[in-house]
Amino acid sequence: MRSIDCAGKKLKLNTPQIMAVLNLTPDSFSDGGQFIRDDGSVRIDHALASAETMVSNGAAIIDIGGESTRPGAPAVSSQQQLERVATVVEKLSSRIDTVISVDTSSPELMVESARLGAGLINDIRSLTRPGALAAVATTDMAVCMMHMQGQPINMQDKPEYGDIVAEVCGFFQQRVLDFTDAGIGKNKILLDPGFGFGKTLQHYVELLKNFESFVALGLPVLVGVSRKAMIGQLTGRSVDQRAYGSVAAAMIAIQAGANIVRVHDVAATSDMIKIHLAMVGE
Repeated sequence: MRSIDCAGKKLKLNTPQIMAVLNLTPDSFSDGGQFIRDDGSVRIDHALASAETMVSNGAAIIDIGGESTRPGAPAVSSQQQLERVATVVEKLSSRIDTVISVDTSSPELMVESARLGAGLINDIRSLTRPGALAAVATTDMAVCMMHMQGQPINMQDKPEYGDIVAEVCGFFQQRVLDFTDAGIGKNKILLDPGFGFGKTLQHYVELLKNFESFVALGLPVLVGVSRKAMIGQLTGRSVDQRAYGSVAAAMIAIQAGANIVRVHDVAATSDMIKIHLAMVGE
């Protein structure tokens, strides 16, 4: 049975799993400010209750973020991220048996997250910041590497590719070598093609149409299309009306072999996976 080791917690991947988004930020594109008071502090009880609801609705991973990575988002210091996520990570790790993921590029927060009970780092920058590779290697956490052209502040400024599928695959192959050279085992690595990060709508379509190419690399693949701009461009829907389109895109990725889907709409996605499994006989 295929699984990934998240600091001692085995996440089984024989069926598609849900990573639920818990943004403790004031400015994330979809749900920013939901758990933030006017003074900037986190509504901890509200965040914990929401996470527990996500688990009851079918989430196998709770992905906690303290920095928005939407297009044009400003950088947030490691200290401010820590202030936003630390208490929630620590309290949640004692209340649920679900894998806790921290969405960060900060080496300091990676190490502290491991101490507080997180089992996975979800890094849009693929551990490229100084010290990030070494930081994760000192922990027992798994890590999700993501492809991004540019940085959040400029990534949507006319991104260009020759062959986007080949370039993303090449990035993964090189970065896996970097990870393993740093002491991070392949049994702890996830791949994310990076929908919404330095790509146009046509790039998104090409990635989804050729999703099997990423699966063929032999490592678990995560897809994050939930409520993204591509869904809005294809459907004409506002961010708060993109659940149906998001579930449809996630279904296409799952049918192509995606192991984990990162979503905002957990219950709807869980229903889709149940139908999918019934149809494939799982």
